[in-house]
Amino acid sequence: MRIAIVGAGINGIMSAWALAEAGHAVVVFERGEPMGQTSRASTKLLHGGLRYLEHGDFGLVREGLRERAWWLRAAPHLTRRIEIVVPVYRGSPRGRLSLKAGLLAYDLLAGAAGLGRHRWLAVNELLRRAPRLRHEGLLGGYLFVDGQMDDHALGLWAVEQVRAKGVELRTHAAVTQLDVGGGIRCGAAKEAFDFVVNAAGPWAAGLLAASGIPSRYNLDLVRGSHLVLDRAIGCGFLLQSPDDGRVCFVLPYQGRTLVGTTEVRQSLDDAIACSEAERDYLLRMFNAAFSPGIGLVDVAESFAGVRPLVAAGAAQASAVSREYMLERNGRLLTVLGGKWTTARALGCKVAQAVTA
Repeated sequence: MRIAIVGAGINGIMSAWALAEAGHAVVVFERGEPMGQTSRASTKLLHGGLRYLEHGDFGLVREGLRERAWWLRAAPHLTRRIEIVVPVYRGSPRGRLSLKAGLLAYDLLAGAAGLGRHRWLAVNELLRRAPRLRHEGLLGGYLFVDGQMDDHALGLWAVEQVRAKGVELRTHAAVTQLDVGGGIRCGAAKEAFDFVVNAAGPWAAGLLAASGIPSRYNLDLVRGSHLVLDRAIGCGFLLQSPDDGRVCFVLPYQGRTLVGTTEVRQSLDDAIACSEAERDYLLRMFNAAFSPGIGLVDVAESFAGVRPLVAAGAAQASAVSREYMLERNGRLLTVLGGKWTTARALGCKVAQAVTA
């Protein structure tokens, strides 16, 4: 079949990969440049999502851990193992026992794809690793291993793989309308395909609405903002916010330090950028754990991306599941939700759904 994919983010590209391997002729339409939006604004982790266990997303975590291993094998030049420490303080939102239960489940779900089992670090050992951690009330911490990537470079590597498989990629080609018979409108031209995959990420639901195609799902658009500090840090940290109990990462990344992420509901009509409130929130999170603290002068840059999550009526954005959905209308398949690490698994399911 001749198949069009709308969107050259990581979900669109990995769907193109799976469809090309299944023998289809694939054309990807991208309104800008590949990996130019959400797919390059992640927390740079390949992970199952330890915190998703709190919401019972065991299947998603298991899939993510399996896919993490695939990415590490497939692109070792752009991925790596990273040690992450969860400091535990007296009065932390999650105590030692609940963290132990979550990390044990994380190890078990990884199975043979695990990167190393978690372990407890006593205060002295933890402070040798991280002398800048605040000492007051520190009980110790857990160390676990996850995966890290250069999301933009890894995404562009995937783009080159699909091009080598014969996929045609059309950039600066904004699709403005779809139809359930396999047609698309790009600029003034209409083009017919045997099947269309709408993988436009945060813009997928809007493209359906603009085309007059009803959907059973709504997208909850959530902005995730990050700070980049122009300083190095020895290992990664998963911190628990004293403000609201959320977790936040502080990670070494390309010789600097990445702090993130926030979860704030976003409209596509508004600028996708780190707000002053988010910046202050991330600075407070960092300063609650490290001494001496940091201020605005220490922030080299910030960036933000929008995650399209399938709405489930959750009051807090952090409680919305990262599960993805595939919705079929005739010869049109729409991808809703998803996360970076599981993009290959999603692509395989897209290929199966197209031929079902």
